[in-house]
Amino acid sequence: MIKVALDAMGGDNAPTEIIKGAIEALAERDDIKIYLCGRMDDMQRELGQYSYDSARIELIDAPDVIETAEAPVMAIRRKKDSSIVKGMHLVKDGTCDAFVSAGSSGAILVGGQFIVGRIKGVERPPLAPLIPTEKGVSLLIDCGANVDARPSHLVQFAKMGSVYMEHVIGIPNPRVAIVNIGAEEEKGNLLVKETYPLLKTCPDINFVGSIEARNIPQGDADVIVCEAFVGNVILKLYEGVGGTLLKLIKGSLMTSLRTKIGGALIKPALKKTLKSFDSSEYGGAPLLGLNGLVVKTHGSSKAKEVKNSIIQCVTFKEQDINRKIANKINMPEE
Repeated sequence: MIKVALDAMGGDNAPTEIIKGAIEALAERDDIKIYLCGRMDDMQRELGQYSYDSARIELIDAPDVIETAEAPVMAIRRKKDSSIVKGMHLVKDGTCDAFVSAGSSGAILVGGQFIVGRIKGVERPPLAPLIPTEKGVSLLIDCGANVDARPSHLVQFAKMGSVYMEHVIGIPNPRVAIVNIGAEEEKGNLLVKETYPLLKTCPDINFVGSIEARNIPQGDADVIVCEAFVGNVILKLYEGVGGTLLKLIKGSLMTSLRTKIGGALIKPALKKTLKSFDSSEYGGAPLLGLNGLVVKTHGSSKAKEVKNSIIQCVTFKEQDINRKIANKINMPEE
């Protein structure tokens, strides 16, 4: 049984969509137990709408809520009874295998490092979401945790991302690329120029060179390495363009009787294609390199993304990803 602590109060749609996602996860998998952390009255009221196996949900009273605008470090220190802090402690003390939250990104990053703690040898834990591509999915690492990364950090990101893609997604010898403004080795800013030769000579990753942003959706690499400022811009632009295209396509199919008929004919194929580019299908972004699994989902997450974020914790635990990351990070260089 995989035990997942879930922040019932985090995100724009808490607790309604969070608890709905929890119930859907329990219905889909029989090997999950969920520890709901939040305000007791709110959780009980929402749960009252559903039929579920009460033995597989445990309620943890957490009357405090860390708001998005709060300073992360101070919030973690002062709000010991918040859903984020209590959920993190459940992972730290071994009660739970993972913590999932759609709450404050800053608080989750701080709590992950200072409560759950880093794996020995890991310099900086990165946020690593899966992003859809023409060939499946790629891992964007880092997308929000380390905006002032050093070359050694990016090398570790490449190693951790390779472990994740191989053992969670099932891609053997995943291709690793660094985000750049051109394919040539001599291009890029100082960070990229210093990191490139380190990745090129790293013996335990499959480095394929630089990748330009326009080639990311084509699936030219499985692990996309960058510092968090660049990664976050890529992720947000990805999501914005995807949402805009979807609106435009739907609008164009409703302009006349002819387009409506055509739309009806292509609807099954179009729906399947658009589903593959729906970020909620892939769950949240794991904060890799910690002693336990912490997953950050979008603040606007609905039940489907919450459910998928919970379910992705199962594969992470079954594949013993933390041990494999520790081995990869602490492997002596040849």
